[in-house]
This record gives sequence, C-alpha cells and structure tokens, in this order.
Amino acid sequence: MSSETTTAPHDFPRPVPSAGPGYEVRPIVPETLRELRLRDDAGRAPRVVIEGDGGTPLRCCLSRSVAGERLFLVSYAPLRRWAAETGGDPGPYDEVGPVFIHPEPCGGWPAAGQGGGGAMSYPREMWGERRVLRAYSTKGEILGGRLIEGHTGTASTASTEENDGNAKAGVSLDEALEQLYSDPRVAAVHIRAVEYGCFHAETRRVDGGA
Repeated sequence: MSSETTTAPHDFPRPVPSAGPGYEVRPIVPETLRELRLRDDAGRAPRVVIEGDGGTPLRCCLSRSVAGERLFLVSYAPLRRWAAETGGDPGPYDEVGPVFIHPEPCGGWPAAGQGGGGAMSYPREMWGERRVLRAYSTKGEILGGRLIEGHTGTASTASTEENDGNAKAGVSLDEALEQLYSDPRVAAVHIRAVEYGCFHAETRRVDGGA
C-alpha cells in the first residue's frame, strides 16, 4: 500500500474552476488505462493489491481508495505517454514509476478533458502530503519546479532554476502551477510525491495559455 495514504471516503472530488493561465489537470486517460490494465509501461502484468486502511491516491480518477478495495499497481511512464500523444520529446528525463489505479473503468475524474476556460484545479481531496511540481518543455527538459508543503497545500521553496528570482514562498499549489505556466516554454507540469517520487497527476498547457 502507499506509505502516504490519508483515509477519506470514496467519492469523486468536486472540480474547482481555475482562474489562472490555461492549463488542465489530467488523470491517466481511459485509453492508456485500458493498456495498463493488460500490460504496464515496464512490460509487466498489473499487480493486484487489496487496500488496507484506505486513502491511497488513485491516478485513474484523482480520488483516494477505501479500505478493502481491490486495486492494480502498475508501472507508468508519464513523459513517454505525453510525448506519444503530443509529438513531444520525452528526452533523457523519461522514467517509469509505480501508480495505483482501479482494475475496472471507474469513470475517471469528472473534470478531465475540460480544457480551455474550463481548466480545473488539482482536487483538494488529493492534498495532504508534500508534493513537488516539475515543469517540462516540449523537448522533455526540466525547466523548474516547486516544493509544496502538505496539509495546507502551500509552496515553500523557489524554482529549481538558479536564476529564477521571481518565486514566492507561501503560495498554494494552484498558484505555484500558475507561476510555472507563466513561463511560455512550459508545456507540462507533473505533480509528484516528495519522499518516494511517485507520479500523481499531469497538468498540461491548453489553448489560450500564456
């Protein structure tokens, strides 16, 4: 089970409209989930896991598991999948890591695919632990990032770029995303766990963004 679980009722989070630059928060999309449920991005069959206390982050619907729930643990390559879909280049930062998903179609996150003016914020149900944001260019280069402290969802560190003097401490996760997308070179930002580095969600620039 995930070592960063937070017990929560199994209910899809309510989407919250984002007033910032044009980006959308994306769970793993249904066509990719269909493939992962057969064979994952490391070439292995999914591992079946029976949830203990619940609260494990699920990347298929951006919700959390409930106690006793049956899950799949699979390896996922987010940059590689993004590059295949968009024509980008995953570059040397391409990596594969573990994610938990439902073993059957679950309907995904209701906000998924809204895009444009309907881009949605990262669901608050997924807050609670520390997160790191990594910004990528269309060439798969890491352009910067933010460390988000848990519980309050506030960012406490500057960009990873040494020459970035514009980062502000104490901003929310959504505000940190907006700061990163203010750089026109940023094509996607990944939300990851800090201690274990696990991928949590992709955000992607949409038409009309900065």
